[in-house]
Order: sequence, then structure tokens, then C-alpha cells
Amino acid sequence: MPRPKNSRSIHEPPLFTEFKPVGVAAKSLLQNNLSLDEYEAVRLADLLELSHEEAAGEMEISRSTFSRLVAVARAKITDTLVNGKMLTIGGGNIHFRKNIIRCLDCGYLFKTKINSTLQKCPQCQSNRLQNLAGGFGHGRCCTKI
Repeated sequence: MPRPKNSRSIHEPPLFTEFKPVGVAAKSLLQNNLSLDEYEAVRLADLLELSHEEAAGEMEISRSTFSRLVAVARAKITDTLVNGKMLTIGGGNIHFRKNIIRCLDCGYLFKTKINSTLQKCPQCQSNRLQNLAGGFGHGRCCTKI
């Protein structure tokens, strides 16, 4: 029996979670799902250009586990681009370090600590706030928004 997966540390939730070819209805596309830890792996390796050792430390996983995550994520992204599939981001055993809050009235985005409590938008004072970490089912354990 395999041992249970440890929770992986993710810096913050992604702003966008679905990507598809323009002009094609989503319901007619095959789909690839990129887990949040795979998303974080390619963000650290390809966007921030961290070494696998540094990135593994950021995610609090081994270097070999990080390398496997990057390889799987790159294969899914390549399959999506080359074969015109839809890519969705979500799922996985993760823990966010920071959160992003979106004001539903003015659209203002602001970053917070994962356990911060906010009642109003600092830009327009609206109380209609969207907790992006909570959109992934994460946050009930850590946030009060």
C-alpha cells in the first residue's frame, strides 16, 4: 500500500484556472487537468527559473518529487497546446502560503497572508470579496473570510 502524500506548499492560488483554444466550445474539447502542485512546479522552474533543488525547497518536497511534478506538468501543457485541448488547474493535496482576494465590485486584487481576516476592499470599501484560495476548497482550515 502506498504511503499517503504529504501536503505541498503553494505560494498563492492561480488567478486563471481554465485555458482553451479560441473559437472552440469547451464542451467539445478533450481536457487536461493540471494539479495545483504541478502548476506550482512549472511556475517555479519555468517562470521564476529556480533550480530544481531551490524549487523543491520552496514546495517542501524532495528534489526527485519536484522533477517528476515538472515532467508531468510539462507533458500535460504540451499535449494541451499541440493537440488543442482545454487545460484546467485545480486539485491536489496542497497548502497555500498566501492568498489573493478579489473585490467583486471594483475588481481590485490584493494579496494577503493565508490567515488574514478582511471585511472590506481597501480600494472601494465594498464587502463583496472573493477568496481565491477558498475557490479551491482550501481556506476553510486557514481563513476567516
